[in-house]
Amino acid sequence: MGACRSDPRGGRAFEYFSEDPLLTGVLGGRSVRGVQSNNVVSTVKHYVLNANETGRSFADAQMDEPAMRESDLLAFQKAIEIGQPGSVMCAYNKINTIYACENAFLLNDVLRRDWGYKGWVMSDWGAAHSVSIRQGLDQESGTQPKDDLWFGQRLKDALAAGTVASADVDRSVFRILRTMYSLGLARDPAEGRKPIDFAPHLDRAQRAAEQGIVLLKNEGGILPLAGGAKHILVVGGHADAGVPAGAGSSQVWPVGGSPVRLRYDDKMYHFRLYMPSAPLAALKEQYPKATVSFDDGSDPVRAAQAARSADVVVVFAEQFRYEGRDVPGLSLPENQDELIEAVASANPHTVVVLETGGPVAMPWIDRVPAVLQAWYAGNRGGKAIARVLSGEVNPSGHLPVTFPVAAAQISNPVLPGQNLIDAAKGKDVRTLPKEQQVLPIMYPESSDVGYRWYARQGLEPLFAFGHGLSYTTFDTSAPTVSGTTATFTMRNTGAREGADVAQLYMVSQAGQPKLRLVGFERVELKPGETKQVTLNIDPRFLADWKDGGWHMPAGRYRFALGESAERLGPAVEAILPARSWRESGAPAS
Repeated sequence: MGACRSDPRGGRAFEYFSEDPLLTGVLGGRSVRGVQSNNVVSTVKHYVLNANETGRSFADAQMDEPAMRESDLLAFQKAIEIGQPGSVMCAYNKINTIYACENAFLLNDVLRRDWGYKGWVMSDWGAAHSVSIRQGLDQESGTQPKDDLWFGQRLKDALAAGTVASADVDRSVFRILRTMYSLGLARDPAEGRKPIDFAPHLDRAQRAAEQGIVLLKNEGGILPLAGGAKHILVVGGHADAGVPAGAGSSQVWPVGGSPVRLRYDDKMYHFRLYMPSAPLAALKEQYPKATVSFDDGSDPVRAAQAARSADVVVVFAEQFRYEGRDVPGLSLPENQDELIEAVASANPHTVVVLETGGPVAMPWIDRVPAVLQAWYAGNRGGKAIARVLSGEVNPSGHLPVTFPVAAAQISNPVLPGQNLIDAAKGKDVRTLPKEQQVLPIMYPESSDVGYRWYARQGLEPLFAFGHGLSYTTFDTSAPTVSGTTATFTMRNTGAREGADVAQLYMVSQAGQPKLRLVGFERVELKPGETKQVTLNIDPRFLADWKDGGWHMPAGRYRFALGESAERLGPAVEAILPARSWRESGAPAS
């Protein structure tokens, strides 16, 4: 699940859901439901404020309680309410000087007392720093071979010394066993299941990739690619072999094997893998009557020369991200910006497909008519991308994160830990002397994470949170808001079937400007079809955290539906009464 406070340069940003607390909570909770429907325990992580990878094992995320409650904690709370995950995994980093896996305030007071969480808490691999069972940690999930277990002999020693009681251990064991039985692991053990039928899973992976691809720009209707094109040139991105994937704990060996493996550090098992679904082959399948040729993009001059004779050029640009270290900046690596500039100068009918793990800068954006954000598209990613490019699939994805113009727009424009990266001179920052392993991280945006920061500062991003185009058009009526319910209609005004995501934002709270996503729904519509949509608004997203509880001031609240957080329709007003309440979860067991 990650954190909603993901740095745009975050090494694991590709694993996170979004920068918004509501969207992150809903997507995270629904994912947990899906996993646990198979009698498998799901773990939500990293609890909490694990926004950066550089120096994560000693970074100290510093934030006051109200800001946490209104952003990252609220995202986890929503996900836990919806999904009821069996386990929560605490993060590597410190929060306000205390490591996440021994932070009694977060683990006992917030998670268990306030939210009534009944599952168990496990550490990330090697993230335990003490025998912190009384502080709320139930399981030490793993260590490196050279490390000593905290929940091994040291726990036995603590029991003997009386600093830990047998009742503490019993409590943790109860949490684990209760959860395993409640989720049906005893009734349906994994080892007794049939072999996996990969075909339907690959079909689902393809559909997920197709729905997640975001059409960022499409001037002149260059997309979908014309069926009459005689020569399509594909450039770069290893598009002749497959699609890239991020690396680290989330990396899996793809079905069918990896066509390209590039080592990215000195550890034998660390590879930059590609999924075996080549966009080049998929485009040839989509356009059997056209000549579909390939240039690897290693020489911009050669690629530009080839582009001159093509009807249309599709440039695949990639950015590799992995666990343990953030990317240095927002620029595409390996001179790909220069490649795109050269090709676009040679052929104005150039489409860019971005295969990245997060936002990137686009200095060439005014030179190309179309840009597709394909992310890390997975085991059938090449086919998914080709189907969107050809129009066989109508794009319906929307950005879950803001794409800044440049790093200067980010709340922390200098990457946290950049000074440590410089000092380490290419090595892991953990190799620095202990006295140098100090990384306090401040958050100038407070609870105004992501698009909220841009609105507060009056900044115009490259592409806003929620942005996403379609091959059809939609019309949405102004919402009617009654209490915490909003109703409106959506209509497909174009000539083809498509889907759009209705986004409802609060734009002012009791007369004060404040931008927050408070509801959303994906709606599929046939041409000319109209549907009524009703969104229920969780009052916590209208409230602030003050004096140990939620407070909604009385007054005039304004709401607007938007195509994105930046492009909002007419605002409507609702007068809401004051309301205050405290969390009322069951006491910690």
